[in-house]
Amino acid sequence: MQRMIDLIRKSAVSATIMQAAARGALAVPPEEVIEILVHLANHNKVFGAQARMTLAGWDEKSSLAAAANAKTSAEVLRYLSAEENLRPKLLPALLENPSVPEEGLVKLARTGSREIVAAMKASARVKTSPKVWRSLQENPNFSLPVGFDANAPDSSAATTVNENAGLDKPASEAEVPDSALDTEGEDGGTSEQVEQAASVDDLDGYVSAFMQEHAQEIAAEGEKPFQPIGGAEGLAGPPAAEPVSTLAGSASAAAQPAQTHKAAFHPHARPQDSARRDSTLQKIAKLDIKGRIQLAMKGNKEERSILIRDGTKIVALAVLDSPKVTDGEVEGFASQKNVLEAVLRGIPMKRRYAKLYPVVRNLVFNPRTPLDLSLGLMKNLLVNDLKNLSSNKEVSDTIRKLAMKMFKQKLDAGKKKGD
Repeated sequence: MQRMIDLIRKSAVSATIMQAAARGALAVPPEEVIEILVHLANHNKVFGAQARMTLAGWDEKSSLAAAANAKTSAEVLRYLSAEENLRPKLLPALLENPSVPEEGLVKLARTGSREIVAAMKASARVKTSPKVWRSLQENPNFSLPVGFDANAPDSSAATTVNENAGLDKPASEAEVPDSALDTEGEDGGTSEQVEQAASVDDLDGYVSAFMQEHAQEIAAEGEKPFQPIGGAEGLAGPPAAEPVSTLAGSASAAAQPAQTHKAAFHPHARPQDSARRDSTLQKIAKLDIKGRIQLAMKGNKEERSILIRDGTKIVALAVLDSPKVTDGEVEGFASQKNVLEAVLRGIPMKRRYAKLYPVVRNLVFNPRTPLDLSLGLMKNLLVNDLKNLSSNKEVSDTIRKLAMKMFKQKLDAGKKKGD
């Protein structure tokens, strides 16, 4: 008897079955479902997009089993290990799977993100493969913070991360653990964090480490000026919004007209607040990329709230790496629609923020959050939030439908426990 995947490869099934296959709804073994989804994602123009979405949110246990199994098809392993499809939780298993070709790991090592690099440094296979390790060293994200030993492949320093420096845990630990979510979020962050930020005496060390780690990215950006995502509207925050002219022209020429407009449109704005915001925007508009990175990591809350919207990715990400940023600020960033996609992806990759329930909830409810990220985080939502999400017209139809499905499942599970 032929397997379903073989029939689908031959286009010997109806469109209805193909559609069900793209949704992962066929009654076949889990490993075959993944094989079917990958085949459709790679080769089917009609159902490929749906298959890719299904794969992005596919059951973690089944995905992990496929990633770790040496008998998994080569096409599936190539798909799961490709950087554009990679799920952080699967990476350690993929790295140690002997059926994942070394050539694929070489490419991943050379071009992977900082989180991927951190996980690869912790891999026994990578440490014993000179070819992969050399490629990893060529990655601009390879450089370690001051005090870490970058020369020893087997150094424990390569896999231990200083959380106080705002740097990431390995990608395998970055996904949101169900039991670790903190439902108590505060606007200003915890007192422990505020104390921690206040006790940092040598911020220059953090800036230096960040600059060194991202030297190639910074050089590639050249002299790119400050250009906020979504334009200047809303930069001033309540009660006033900055006109575009404040940032587009020279700081000295734009300052006076900007204050005049604000007085006209926001009669309740306090003059001192408006003047301070004008001054901050003028300062930021004059800075080059390195200057904005320094301000993102060493500046105050107001400056961070502006720089998180910087159109230059490395500047916006520097805000998240600042030892001064609080949980409350990140909770707000997670709900913003006028930030780079890289910022929204970067938030849950940091273990510190991934444990905060308000942050996770805001990311899923944010229509700008990439679909694959939202699908991966939804499993952590509480029942009431799933219900609200299912009727949220701002998010995609895929998110709403899955939220309703998960809401009903959790509701039924709760009823069974109560019986």
